[in-house]
Amino acid sequence: MDCRKFEIILISASDLEDVRKLFKMKVHARVSIGSNPDTEKRTPTDKHGEINPAWNFSMKYTISEWMIQYPNDMLVIKLYCKRKLGDRYIGEFHMSMKELYEYSYASGGSAIMTCPVHKGSAQSQGVLRFSYRFGERVTIDKLVLAESIAGWSIC
Repeated sequence: MDCRKFEIILISASDLEDVRKLFKMKVHARVSIGSNPDTEKRTPTDKHGEINPAWNFSMKYTISEWMIQYPNDMLVIKLYCKRKLGDRYIGEFHMSMKELYEYSYASGGSAIMTCPVHKGSAQSQGVLRFSYRFGERVTIDKLVLAESIAGWSIC
């Protein structure tokens, strides 16, 4: 099975919609790749930045090589405001893994992006800043892969 390591660092967001009028916004991000819900990871909650949260939080994945060859698998980053009665959705960014790979290919497989945060079909409110890096392609036996990469998600 041909795989690559993929690392994303969520740096910050700025000028987000204030979805909490009475109390301070405490924002976290949830990141997933493809349609597999097991790939979802989450940043710690920023309790001080409110509409301008900062995380500088790294997440690591192992992805199948075909994810960067076809435009079907998406990187999805959703932002939420933490609340006692359930988290409130702020907005999201999504882009295909293929597009991310092609964008970063010229610079050696890594890039820093600043992208608009969208909520449905409405105009964007705020921006999300993140960096990411694709590792070299490797061929690994599925069993060896599962045993050797503790802490890395298998897509």
